[in-house]
Parts: sequence; C-alpha cells; structure tokens
Amino acid sequence: MKHGFVKVAAASPKLRVADPHYNAQKIIEAVEEQAEQGTEILVFPELCLSGYTCGDLFLQKTLTDGCLEALQKIAEATEGKTMLVFVGLPVVIGNRLYNCAAGAANGKVIGMVPKVYLPNYGEFYEARYFAKGFSNDCAIVRLPDGGVVSVSANALFYDQKNGVCVACEICEDLWAADSPSVKHTRTGADIIVNLSASDETAGKRDYRKTLVSAQSGKCVCGYVYCDAGMYESTGDCVFAGNHLIYENGVLLAETPPFSGGVAAAEIDVAYLKNERKRLNTVENLSSRGAEKREEYVWFGAEFIGVGDISLREVSQTPFVPAGENRQERTETILQIQSHALARRLEHVGAKTAVLGVSGGLDSTLALLVTARAFDLLKKPRTEILAVAMPGFGTSDKTKNNSFALMKVMGVTAKTIPVSDTVSRHFVDIGHDPAVHDVTYENAQARYRTMILMDLANRTGGLVIGTGDLSELALGWCTYNGDHMSHYAVNASVPKTLVKYLVREEGVRLGGTAGKILHAIAETEISPELLPPDEKGAIAQKTEDIVGPYELHDFFLYHMLCRGDEPEKILYLARYAFAGRYDAPTLKKWLQVFYKRFFSQQFKRNCMPDGVKVGSVSLSPRADWRMPSDASGSLWLARLEKL
Repeated sequence: MKHGFVKVAAASPKLRVADPHYNAQKIIEAVEEQAEQGTEILVFPELCLSGYTCGDLFLQKTLTDGCLEALQKIAEATEGKTMLVFVGLPVVIGNRLYNCAAGAANGKVIGMVPKVYLPNYGEFYEARYFAKGFSNDCAIVRLPDGGVVSVSANALFYDQKNGVCVACEICEDLWAADSPSVKHTRTGADIIVNLSASDETAGKRDYRKTLVSAQSGKCVCGYVYCDAGMYESTGDCVFAGNHLIYENGVLLAETPPFSGGVAAAEIDVAYLKNERKRLNTVENLSSRGAEKREEYVWFGAEFIGVGDISLREVSQTPFVPAGENRQERTETILQIQSHALARRLEHVGAKTAVLGVSGGLDSTLALLVTARAFDLLKKPRTEILAVAMPGFGTSDKTKNNSFALMKVMGVTAKTIPVSDTVSRHFVDIGHDPAVHDVTYENAQARYRTMILMDLANRTGGLVIGTGDLSELALGWCTYNGDHMSHYAVNASVPKTLVKYLVREEGVRLGGTAGKILHAIAETEISPELLPPDEKGAIAQKTEDIVGPYELHDFFLYHMLCRGDEPEKILYLARYAFAGRYDAPTLKKWLQVFYKRFFSQQFKRNCMPDGVKVGSVSLSPRADWRMPSDASGSLWLARLEKL
C-alpha cells in the first residue's frame, strides 16, 4: 500500500462443475500469477470451488467435504504473500448448508461469510439447497486439518498494519433493498467484495453496472464484483465473467462478458476515507459505542504490500472532460454558466452586460457565456458592451483578436485606451513609470475595473467577471482590479478547462468565429501589464512566472477534490507527467502552489458571486472556508523532506 492505493483483482478461472480439487488448482495458479502482479485483494466467483450450477449435488457430503479440503490448499498457497483471497464454496454448519465466501491470507483461512439473501426465481433455486445466512450470530466450522474458522455475515477483514478494512457480500445480497454492504461500510469497510454468479441475459450487463456503480457511490467505497465465468454448466443459462471494479461510483476496470479476462485496478482507499470525512453521509457506526462493534467479527491479517501503482489512469488534466460523454459534459458546463448569468441579469433587471475583452482566454470564455445568456433571455447581443482597454503591455496579436471576436459575436464594441490616464495617475501617486513593479501593473488593472464599473452604472448593467479558478487559487489577480465584478462566470472554471471550452466552442461555431477562437486558444497566457519585447511580442508570460497551469490545476484537483497529502500529490504528478517534467521541477512548482494558495486566501474571502460548474469551488460561501491568515508551513515542511 503506497499513498493509500490498494491493488485489487477479480478473476473467474476455468473450472469443472463438482470438481473442487481441479478448481482449487486453477485458483492457485491464478493466485500465483496475481501475486507476481502485486495484487493485494483477489476475488473469485460465488461457489467457485464447486461450481454454481451443481444442482442437487450440493446436498452431497462428498462434495462439501471436498470443497473444504480444496479451500485449505488455497489458503496454504497464500503463505508468504501479501494478499487476501476470497473464494466461494458450500459449507455445512450443523444440519444446514450455507452459500459462503471464505477469506484466506498468510497461509490460513481467516474467516467466512454466509450469503444472506437467496434467490428463488427463474432458473435459480438456491433456497432448495441453502439456508439464509445469519447476521446476528457467529458459527464455527472445523477444517480438515483440525483448525476452526468463524462464520458470520457481519465479518470484517482488517489489515492491522495499514488500517484497510474489507467486507463481503454475495451476489443477490447486492440486489436486496437493505444490502449488507451498506451496514458494512457504516461500520468501517473501505472495500466491498462481491462473489457473484449472475447469469448473462440481454440488457443485464447495463443493469448490473448501474447497481454496482450506485452502491459504490452511495457507500463511498471501493467495490470489487467478481462474476461466474463461462465454464459453469450451460444447461439452463450462461455465465459470462463480467467483472467490475468501481471506486465511489466511478468505473476503474471491467472485463466485458465472455472475454475471460481478469479485471484489475488500484483503489484509492485514502481518497475514500477523506471523502467520507468531507461528505459526512456514511454514518460511522463504529464510533457509536462498543455495542455496535460487538455485532461484527473482525478478522485481522496483514495482506497489503507497498507496491507502486501501475494500472491506474492518472489524468494530467483532471478538470477537463474526457471519454464518450465529453461533448455532453462540455455543453452542460456552458449551459450552467449561461443560465446562471441569465438568472442574475433577469433578477436585477440589468439592461446591459459590461465586460473587458482582452483577446485572452478568460475574457473570451466570459464573452461566449454572456452571448449565450442574452440569447436565453431573448435580448439583443448589441446590449452586451465589450470593452477593449489597451495599455502598456497590449500586443497587436491580442488586440486584433479581441476586435475580431467582438465583431463576429455581434456585440457592441468600445475601445478605451488606458495608458495616458494611468501615466497621469503615476504622477499623482509619485510613481516612476520606468519602474515596472507591482504598482505599475496593478494601477492598470484597477483602472480598467473602474472603467467597467462606471460604464455599468451609466448603462444600467452588470460587470461580468472574467477571472478563473486557477487565478483565484494562486492569487494571480489584482485585488479590487480584475479580482472584482458584479458576477464572475468563470470563478469555478480552472485555466485548463477554460482553454478546452474555448477550443470546443470554436469547433462548434466553425467558420470565422472558429478560426478566431483557435487563435486565442493558442496565444500565450499573459496579463499584458508589462511592455512587449522589441519585436512587439508578449514579454510577460504568466506560466514562466507562476508555473504551468496544467501543473497547478493538477495540484489543485488532488488537494481539494481528493484530499491528497503533499507526498501523494508529488508521487502522482511524477506518475502522470513522466517524461515531461522531472522530479525537481514538479517539487518546485508544488512549493509555489502551496505558498501562493495559503498566502492569497484574503482575495478569495471577498470574491464576488459566481456559479459552481464542477467538482470544486473556492467561494467562501460554498466549498472553501479558510481564514486569510492560515499558515501553510506544515504542508511545505512535509514537501521539503521529499
């Protein structure tokens, strides 16, 4: 277990119905193979030692005895391995037969779990053979070597060294309204394993995935679903080995039906624990007194190793939509922004919307969103007052892009140069314009905001803020300058997402608008507050000063959305950006991120209203509350040790 990741796998090896010794050998082969892969929790299907489709053979003592013997061989195969293995088998307790899952680790069978809910419909007649699993009692089963093992539906398998807790339910238990896994997670289980034999019928795969996704999401857990494979009897139905691994509702791995593969993934248990603290929706029964914990049987073992992650996809741009629903999510984000702005404009009775358009990414997205809002309100776009305010650092490239954009969007364009007025202001405050310091830069930003505010007063409008989430996180905005507006449409949109949205709108609009938006997306990011170089090109490049936005957005996501510690963030950054940034560079910019994030909270504590579009916001009224004088020394000290 490294930085909270636990490697899990689900497999359904070849079996022979009613041949537990053959089945055990195939399972042991899979155990050996997965041990080489670093798997720490390995799950096999329901009744895999006997086969799920044995029928009345389940009532034969020869079969049940053979399954216990086979189980002991599998347990012995776990000796010396950091692995917890779950297998399914029929178990006789007293005069009853139970459908059980057995957990083995460190060379021993450490516990068993009986199935609670038994199907008795269609081709499934489990109640003909098996008794309903008991949840309030604990039974004892004697193994062939004379050892004993406890059996309880309230069983938790606990790694004593790493604090990872695993619980088990069996197939139909998931389909029940009060699934055992709900109580298990409330009692501390981080990962649920499900040994299943779900037959394959048309449309069932989608329903199965919906169930597992929803269960892992509402329980905020990892969920490993292992389905019976193709070697079961096909007398009345077929099984397809559709294994699924989910983490808090998100699919990590799947083997499609009839593929015969192994599903493997790394579940981020540290993230799940942090998410439960943050959401406070998974009630913690284990903290409500000993009487609650006494209902459970805790099976302790050490089954977690310290391997690196190798299977998990760690996105370089976690805020940017990906996958088959990418376009739908893109449109949803733009609709959220535009509908929120339209509601605000309508509520205050604004006649106009006023915004500065610089030819940069943020103001471009704000203009696109404002145009959509006016279309929703059926107001003419000519009532959008877009203002270009060229200053000391404005380049021809951004100026031309801004003019072209305003024209193609059909808004009212206005140009107000700020250089002369700011120069007179320098005289008033006694500043030497040859000194290009923070005063030189911020005077321009604040004067531009004053222009917009006064124009909004004169025209009965609202100033639309253009600043984005990344700038707020880093404090890369001028207090009471571009920091301030009447409504900030980009306040929860990080820079990597801003660029993506501008590009996607360019593709959607096409034509001249598309070419302009593409050109803006390819322009260097800059506040353009310092004079251009001798060739007239942008001299002040933001990412040279504060660092690459793709890194800062990555750091922001993992700090706020997943609660990751400095060591883990740096570890994941090295994994995600391997070959692009070396370790010293990543550490340098992560230090910059922490320093700026903690020192700039005062700007976020008085930020204007702005709609939340994704998984995180830095609004003090919504997702993030932190005092302006909080210290980041603890985070920096831990990072310094790496």
